[in-house]
Amino acid sequence: MVTIQASKKKVEESQYCEKPATPNSCLCKERRRMGIIREIPVAEAAAHKVLVEELDDAIDSITGRPLTGSWVWDSALVLSRWVSTHLNFQGKSVLELGAGAGLPGLTAALLGATRVVLTDVQQLLPGLLKNVEVNGFTDKVEVKQLVWGSDDSGITESSTFDIVLMSDVFFDSEDMIGLGKTLKRVCGEATQVWAATEMRPWTIECLDQLMAQGFQVVEQETSQLSVHAAVQDSNTFFAIFQIKPTLAENSQP
Repeated sequence: MVTIQASKKKVEESQYCEKPATPNSCLCKERRRMGIIREIPVAEAAAHKVLVEELDDAIDSITGRPLTGSWVWDSALVLSRWVSTHLNFQGKSVLELGAGAGLPGLTAALLGATRVVLTDVQQLLPGLLKNVEVNGFTDKVEVKQLVWGSDDSGITESSTFDIVLMSDVFFDSEDMIGLGKTLKRVCGEATQVWAATEMRPWTIECLDQLMAQGFQVVEQETSQLSVHAAVQDSNTFFAIFQIKPTLAENSQP
């Protein structure tokens, strides 16, 4: 494991260009056709593939803009590949926050988790339900609406999980207060929280906000991370973090 300072230094040294509203590296337009189901390998084994349908017609009812959570972002690909070789999901309960299209959570179901809950805003739930059905996981994967920081989510304080997964959720530091509140509610003493992110200038601000709430943020050593196997843009810097609530034990996977 390495400290978060390593990522801070790489972000400071990079010439970062602001990312557009839609993915432009792995998910170019011709691969993001509405109604097309992608078969995504998430491990070396040939059978370890997840089916994901990406939609272009999910719109934020307030802003009128496309909901980018309808598509699989590169960080979700990176996280799915990483957990397949670093975590044991057999018999585990898994929660994905900000699931979007649900790839990391569906990967957990594929690799042996007995219960998976995919959560996001209401507009993205139909797409998540479709992806659960197309993979044949309706017996062990649930889809729930969850707004970070809200108590009205159907996930109570007694609903703690073995593993929490997040990918590309570190965009707005103001959202981290709600995210921190939710993490503290769903984490038990031995819960492991893992997050993958593309490193951007505001990513550090988000992580700093979580640390200000008492979380420990530990960057995992990613020199062995097979980014090239997951994404096409090899110049982009990704990181995997373990987020440790103050109540959680410093357990290892």
